[in-house]
Amino acid sequence: MSKYISSFLLRLFGWDTSVRFPAGIKKCVIAVGPHTSGWDVVVGVLYRSAVGISNAKFLGKKELFDGPFGFVFKYLGGTPVDRFNKHNVVEQAIDLFNQNEISMLALSPEGTRKKVDRLRTGFYHIAKGANVPIIMAGLDFKNKRLILSEPVYPTNNEDRDLQKIIEFFAPIQGKIPEFGMRHLLLHQ
Repeated sequence: MSKYISSFLLRLFGWDTSVRFPAGIKKCVIAVGPHTSGWDVVVGVLYRSAVGISNAKFLGKKELFDGPFGFVFKYLGGTPVDRFNKHNVVEQAIDLFNQNEISMLALSPEGTRKKVDRLRTGFYHIAKGANVPIIMAGLDFKNKRLILSEPVYPTNNEDRDLQKIIEFFAPIQGKIPEFGMRHLLLHQ
């Protein structure tokens, strides 16, 4: 989808399109959250084109790609993942970065649309293993805007890094606010 059509559709539905992707980033993991609704994918795909990162791919549960509309998810840049298979998804994603088959990969830190007790860390380990930064992308449904962080490089202190990521996402209200990440601040 073109940048202009995506921007038009976002503005039509009241979303702010003035956000800019951090300059100079060629490879990264994009942590998108809070993931509370199927609408996150729609808004995320529109912003992907609107901010000019159409090459960004995303991982999705295999079941999305099996149905009659599976081709749509593939067309939009999706890569199916069998979450119950013993194949190491993190290692596969790192290999895709290293082989230059992907340059940007969007993932949900929660790994689901439901309320979680902790973040999944696959996105973090992919970024660290591929030696690429994490760009956090907050889908703020309350204010209808995308909030992007500056690049964050994983360090050797995973707990501190994840705390910073939670602090970024905690105030952002997803489509279903009670499924957001604010409560994760209390568990730290």
